[in-house]
Amino acid sequence: MHWPIRRSAKLTAITGALTVLVVLGATQELAAQSGPSSESNNDVTFTRDVAPILQQNCQVCHQPGAIGPMSLMEYQDVRRYARRITRMVEARDMPPYQYDADVGIQDLKEDWRMSDDDIATISAWVAAGSPEGNPADMPEPIEWPDPAEFRLAERYGQPDVVVASAPYDVPAVGQDRWWRPVVPTGVTSDRCIKAIETKPSVIGRAVAHHANSSLLVDGERAGRLSEYALGKVGEIVPEGACRKIPANADVSWDIHYWPNGVDLEDDQVEIGIWFHEEDYEGAFDQTLTLYYLNGGRGFDIAPHGTLMTQGFHSFDTPVRIDSWQPHGHTRLVAMSIQILRKNGRRETVSMVSNWSALWHHSHIYEDDSAPLLEVGDQLILTGWYDNTEGNRYNPDPDQWVGIGDRTAD
Repeated sequence: MHWPIRRSAKLTAITGALTVLVVLGATQELAAQSGPSSESNNDVTFTRDVAPILQQNCQVCHQPGAIGPMSLMEYQDVRRYARRITRMVEARDMPPYQYDADVGIQDLKEDWRMSDDDIATISAWVAAGSPEGNPADMPEPIEWPDPAEFRLAERYGQPDVVVASAPYDVPAVGQDRWWRPVVPTGVTSDRCIKAIETKPSVIGRAVAHHANSSLLVDGERAGRLSEYALGKVGEIVPEGACRKIPANADVSWDIHYWPNGVDLEDDQVEIGIWFHEEDYEGAFDQTLTLYYLNGGRGFDIAPHGTLMTQGFHSFDTPVRIDSWQPHGHTRLVAMSIQILRKNGRRETVSMVSNWSALWHHSHIYEDDSAPLLEVGDQLILTGWYDNTEGNRYNPDPDQWVGIGDRTAD
């Protein structure tokens, strides 16, 4: 699933952020796949070849009642959008998992990227006229979970604790809004978190830009709890690590709503928390901490202009980077994370060159691929911003743009 987005290690430049989840105290191959040859295009059918791909990659969102704008459950529905589907998968806009395949670490957990073979199959099917095929070849339908339920419940059962924000009304039209209630957790002893999931309401996912949460004990800050942005499912703490929630803590919410045509009454965001056994301690502490960048701040983007920023951060202890998630607003178009080793060597860890403001994925490195930093190494975060009409998410290229919390900043 997905891990902390903006709050594990956040390095900000104009509204961009890097999130790395670090475990303190720790010191690729791309499969070249080919799809069906042009000679076999006429043999590709929906029921046998395309439907299984859609089940594995698309239907979790593209089903009645889910967030996708159209259903891709039945042949007639899919055929109607066949050419659009081809364009989206060939451009790797869908599935919505923006992550460059030709640079950096490629061994990722919960990798949503569609394989080259599956993309070629869909393209060949459309080129052949989108034939249905034999209905008997249709795979059994998947019984999808209720979108109102916690997704991590499939793996861990129901959460041990659920903390809901106080209700809030969001208008269909208006400026960005922030909702910051404080709610008790009901946790009476210190516990190590196994997994955590922040879940907006089903309809609220269209307007919940992000939902951050921190812990308070007797009114004093006691660390960060979690973060949500669209595209994220949850956070799973690595085995052997402990992210602690203290006894009698309250959750301090920071929910950013972005009105975009959906009128909500009494909307609530929920956090589901799964705990380790009470005697579990963990060999490492896992922290979600705001690490400020040196550099990368204080810039404005001129109308019809572009901007590149860089920021740097080093640690006073060895760390392991477990995940990375670029975060920004509508002018951010690309971001990279690199390591400048103390011997002067620079390594590119990850790159997203087609970043979308609509999706904020956390890219989780496989255990054997997670990069290690020694004391003296530096993280480098580079962000590219586009305030021109060529940026499809840009609301107004005629405006000066500065740093800020609004979606348009």
